[in-house]
Amino acid sequence: MRRRQFLKAGAGAAAALALPRAWAKGAPRFEAGEKSFLLDGKPFVIRSGSMHYPRVPRPYWRDRMRKLRALGLNTVCTYVFWNLHEPEPGRFDFSGQHDLAAYLRTAHEEGLWVILRPGPYVCTEWDFGGCPAWLLKPPSMNVRTADPKFLQASQRYLREVGAQVAHLEAARGGPILLVQVENEYGSFAGDHGYLAAIRDQIREAGFRGPLYTSNGPGQKMLANGSLPDLTSVINFGDGDDPAQAFAELEKYRAQGPRMCGEYWCGWFDHWGEKHHTTPPEDSARGLDWMLSRGVSCNLYMAHGGTSFGFMAGANHGRSYEPDTTSYDYDAPIDEAGRPTAKFHALRAVIEKHLPAGERLPELPAALPAITIPEFTLGEYASLEQLLHAPHSSQRPLSMEALGQAYGLVWYRTRIKQPAAGSLQPLELRDYARVYVNGREMGELERSRKRVTLPVQLAAGDTLDILVENMGRINFGPKLQDNLQGITERVLVGEQELTDWEIYPLPLAEELSELSFVAKASDRPGFQRARFTLAQTGDTFLDLRGCGKGCVWVNGHNLGRYWDRGPQQTLFLPGCWLRRGTNEVIVFCWSAASPFRLQGLRDPIYSRPRSANRELTTDN
Repeated sequence: MRRRQFLKAGAGAAAALALPRAWAKGAPRFEAGEKSFLLDGKPFVIRSGSMHYPRVPRPYWRDRMRKLRALGLNTVCTYVFWNLHEPEPGRFDFSGQHDLAAYLRTAHEEGLWVILRPGPYVCTEWDFGGCPAWLLKPPSMNVRTADPKFLQASQRYLREVGAQVAHLEAARGGPILLVQVENEYGSFAGDHGYLAAIRDQIREAGFRGPLYTSNGPGQKMLANGSLPDLTSVINFGDGDDPAQAFAELEKYRAQGPRMCGEYWCGWFDHWGEKHHTTPPEDSARGLDWMLSRGVSCNLYMAHGGTSFGFMAGANHGRSYEPDTTSYDYDAPIDEAGRPTAKFHALRAVIEKHLPAGERLPELPAALPAITIPEFTLGEYASLEQLLHAPHSSQRPLSMEALGQAYGLVWYRTRIKQPAAGSLQPLELRDYARVYVNGREMGELERSRKRVTLPVQLAAGDTLDILVENMGRINFGPKLQDNLQGITERVLVGEQELTDWEIYPLPLAEELSELSFVAKASDRPGFQRARFTLAQTGDTFLDLRGCGKGCVWVNGHNLGRYWDRGPQQTLFLPGCWLRRGTNEVIVFCWSAASPFRLQGLRDPIYSRPRSANRELTTDN
């Protein structure tokens, strides 16, 4: 079930004129009143927009925040991503792209308050809802529960978040107004003891200001996911009736500020579905209803950006539904940071409801955008170059049992006695191709419930199963069931295959080991090219006809691509390009002929095209 169903001079000077009047007074007093939020004792309407720091290249943070201000927002809302900050138990990373404190300080400098949502679970179409994969390593723990092992892990993480940014709360002169406890917990369970434990961990981590919970606007979700001492806000979309949604909140709790914690003014995409959009007038209508009544609101998303690398998650309704790399979300600011028709519709509504004396900043200048002429990937490297020191096991091991979070796993066994029938790797996750003696036999795919393949194996044959993690489930009851790879046995008919060699392939630093030659292959591997630029700028790398895989440019993992669509291009930020020589590496499941790529000014959302040679520059 889907979540919606379930529930510097010139620009700087202009921005300064539009700063909230309380900004210059030092540390303000922000609190939850009986019907509204209060800033220094006066009613204050939060006009917020969600934008997540890992989905926007760090050099673009300030540009995007200035566009949030130009949209008319006074607050930026962000999740905190546990899996990025604690990739291994006890090892923390708040550097570079993950520098949360720098992100919040930039918001402060640009005149934006902050709503912080540290989880520990965050959903957001992100792998495992932002939880680190090592939580699943056998013997695993029950996430989002009062399991002592999970609470011990979440406490360590939240303490570190507090050490990094609690001093940036508004009461201490920083931008943080609100901190969320958990995330839409009422859609998952109703253990108030667990919810209270997370609240206490956030307090113990050093956050002293107002805390809140957010849930769908149903009575059961509100009851399950709220605590009596915390502000409760509701989430709904631009296709919903805000009057009805807030009537539900009023029914549940008569007192407290009124806020839509996530106003879904767009939607996300799964591979194999149509690209989702919503009418700008619908988004504007709901926002106008709220602002005309002094109701606070957070646009989800104001700027969606990109789930770079292997961070896109998945849903599970009738089947497994992996999310696309693009998190454009049909947001007011598109994936490349450009204002859309929805931006201007929402800005007009906000401008109509501005407090006396406040005016909106002008839009900052657009960042450069470029096209890249077609070039050929003429070099090839086999994936098998990366097969080192296998793990040996009677039965296949999951990715998590191998201590691996993302990428691929290669499973190999040698057949001891003849076997014929349906090959079935039980609970394979999520996509695989099968090879016998190096020859491809077919594919297996969780999302389309293709879980068996007819084979005829002779004694001495080598069976290889290459499995790709397409993204762990990030929402719903199957969150607990999130192992990746081959997670149980492998059968041919009733016969179990044993004695496996297992090769982890996280596809990270090991790419530097690759040796390329000028010869293509129909085996899984990498294609490489170098191209030269006189000027840099944002572009969309056109991957139509390239099948399925992932792309790195100058060492940056742009994410997964799949000609199944709807996404046919990958956003390539200009800040990751350089004048002169640039390098692109494409992992592909089959590379019998060299790919040809180009850079376009605009993304393509469409059904796949049959041949790579049909490239065009008319976009």
